[in-house]
Amino acid sequence: MPGRDNYICLQFHLNPFYMRIPLVPVFAFSTMLFFMSCHDPESTTTSETKDSASAVQVKEENITYSGDNINMNGYVVYKDSGQEKKPAVLVVHEWWGLNDYIKSRAKQLADLGYVAMAVDMFGNGQTASSPDEAMKLAGPFYQNPQLTKARIDAALAKLKTHSQVDTNNIAAIGYCYGGYSVLNAAKLGEPLKGVVSFHGDLSGVKPEKNMLKAKVLVLHGEADPLVKPETVVQFKKQMDSIGADYSFKSYPNAKHAFTNPAADSVESKFHIGVGYNAEADRQSWSDMKDFLRALFGK
Repeated sequence: MPGRDNYICLQFHLNPFYMRIPLVPVFAFSTMLFFMSCHDPESTTTSETKDSASAVQVKEENITYSGDNINMNGYVVYKDSGQEKKPAVLVVHEWWGLNDYIKSRAKQLADLGYVAMAVDMFGNGQTASSPDEAMKLAGPFYQNPQLTKARIDAALAKLKTHSQVDTNNIAAIGYCYGGYSVLNAAKLGEPLKGVVSFHGDLSGVKPEKNMLKAKVLVLHGEADPLVKPETVVQFKKQMDSIGADYSFKSYPNAKHAFTNPAADSVESKFHIGVGYNAEADRQSWSDMKDFLRALFGK
C-alpha cells in the first residue's frame, strides 16, 4: 500500500465504511458529500533555505494553534523580506491530512511571493494511511459543515497574527476534500478574499447572496467520474442564481486528482477514477496564479 503522502482523496461513498456513518441532512444537501483559533502558546521551529534567484531567505515554520476545542499543527512558509506585508494563502489538504504533498504546494505559493499556511483540519497533526482511517477523520466534517468552517476560522485567525501577512489580502486553496472545504467555508461566510478548488466536489451548502463574499475559482477535470455532470450543472445554477462572482474552468481528459503525480499509482491499485494529468496540472496552476494576481493586485 502506498505511503500516506501518496494517497489521493476518494469519494465519500466509495468506501465500505460509509455504510457505518449515519447520514445527517444539512442545508439541503442534494447528494452524499464528497471526502473530503485563536491565540495560544505555540511551539515553532524554523528552517531556512536560500532562494538563489532573489537572495531572499525562504523560511519554513512548524506552528501550533488552537480553536474549536482542539490543538492543530500547521506549516507556514514564506520569503523573509523584512517588514514588507504580503498577501497570504491558506492551503487545505486532501482527506489524508497535512502531508508532504500539501507542504510542497505551500512552498510553491511562497515562491510566488505569498505567505502560505498549510492547514491541519483534523487536529493534532493527524494523518491517514488507509481509506478507513481517512473516512474516520473526514466523515464528521461532511455531517456538519459548520465544523469545516470552524477549523478554517481557527487557521485564518492564526495566519492573521503573522508579522508579514497583509490581513486584508488572504485567500484559500484546497485539493479534493480541501477543495470541497474551502468552497463550503466560503458559502458559509468565511471572510476570505477568494477561494480556489482543485478537483473538489461541488455539492454541499446551498450558496446565499448575503453569505458568500469571496470570489471563487473552480478547477475541474472534465473526465472526473466522481463529480457527476448533473452536480456541475446544479453548482453553476445555484451560483448564477445569487449572482456569485465565480469562474469555472475545466480541463479535457482530466480525471479526479489530476494535480497529484501519485494519482496513477493509486488508480492502478484502487480503480476509482483518479489519474494524473500533467497538462491539466500545469494549466490549473497557471489559472490559479492569474486568479490570485488579479485578486491581490500583485
